[in-house]
Amino acid sequence: MQSNRAVEVSTGLFVLLGFAALFFLVTQITNKELAVSGGSYQVEAQFNNVGSLKPGAAVSMSGVTVGRVDSIAFDQDVYKAVVKLRISSAYSRIPTDSDASIMTSGLLGGQYIGITAGGAEEYLKNGDRIELVQDAFVLENLINQLFASFAGRAGNPPAAEETK
Repeated sequence: MQSNRAVEVSTGLFVLLGFAALFFLVTQITNKELAVSGGSYQVEAQFNNVGSLKPGAAVSMSGVTVGRVDSIAFDQDVYKAVVKLRISSAYSRIPTDSDASIMTSGLLGGQYIGITAGGAEEYLKNGDRIELVQDAFVLENLINQLFASFAGRAGNPPAAEETK
């Protein structure tokens, strides 16, 4: 009986530690803080495909969070997703010819905006638009293209080489 009780207590502790670890991971993933005590400014970018990007996602440069995604909307005039980015005023020297890419953190991680600095002398200011963008990488599209290429090859066997 004493041995059985020890197994039950250790199993309970293991499950409790598992829930604590899960809680910790959830709080780290959904962390939406951004120190904007010094203010912020808003810029926008238009994408053909935003994938699973969500408002509140990080905006980063060189791995450093410089802002957050403020909102995502669809523009019916140009048929693109308009993403508004809220950048901390501490990062006011982002060149106007910088580019924005939708990236994924890890294999199963969430998506975020990565900004790569350009070389222009002027800097982004409130209301500007980032013109150079790269859409989200959608794994389903790659898989569909892969299957289509295999299906095309299966239907058309390679031509036999000519003998000389």
